[in-house]
Amino acid sequence: MGSSATPGSPDALADLLEGTGYLSDTGVATAAFLALRMRRPLFCEGEPGTGKTALAVALADGLGLPLIRLQCHEGIDSAQALYEWDFPRQLLHLRALEAAGDGALEVDAAERSLYTERFLLARPLLRALTTAPCVLLVDEIDRADDEFEAFLLELLDENAVTIPEFGEVRAETPPLVVLTSNRTREVHDALKRRCLYHWLEHPDLPREIAILRGRLPGIGERLAGQIADAVRRLRGLELLKPPGVAESLDWGRALLALGREELDAASAAATLGAVLKYSEDLDRARSGLDALLSRER
Repeated sequence: MGSSATPGSPDALADLLEGTGYLSDTGVATAAFLALRMRRPLFCEGEPGTGKTALAVALADGLGLPLIRLQCHEGIDSAQALYEWDFPRQLLHLRALEAAGDGALEVDAAERSLYTERFLLARPLLRALTTAPCVLLVDEIDRADDEFEAFLLELLDENAVTIPEFGEVRAETPPLVVLTSNRTREVHDALKRRCLYHWLEHPDLPREIAILRGRLPGIGERLAGQIADAVRRLRGLELLKPPGVAESLDWGRALLALGREELDAASAAATLGAVLKYSEDLDRARSGLDALLSRER
């Protein structure tokens, strides 16, 4: 990505992100700015719901670039991430050639015609190499296995890939790569060394209030403060899945949909399903609603 597209400072990038609705702290803005300026992948690690994926979306939106997302999962392989050949269309093409030649095929010419861009199904990584410039989000890399991690490392080093039947595909402009991890397993040092690293924390109370007020038009300062404070207390409990910012926003939307202007015990009990997703977590929260809603501010 050319430096002309890069905001001139971390503060300028923070302002750009804020224009998309993403409120970054100084650490996030600086890490993202350096990734842009140094043309290095950005490896974002942290608890679920801390804004890792949203950062990549906001960067693409703010910079006016296409976002290409690769969602990693257990068992993902290079074919799913890079490319596949469209075998059904290739078969139809062969049949058309046979029909045109009255059943006779010139084998070498037919084979060459099969392996062209027309029949190449580009998956996210190949699309990122051929879409210049763009933001490539490799989401939850910790869910993939070691073999895929090694493959990804090689591709990031070269910004190119060789397709045996087709040839080399090289990025004219390397994508801005954002990798995320929820740390379900440790990602190898070789991949981390290739990247700039940033650990994302949940936002502090004032920033979470600002996020709620910025993303939910019509929410009052009192309700936003009550939600942010209650969510902060929920994160301090031993929950199976502590709520992230997305759950804070869902809670706010649920309360606004019910016409609530403040968070009391009755409205909290009725809407906890917007913020907690396990029955055990719901039981734990409901058993301590008074403590959850008491505010010391």
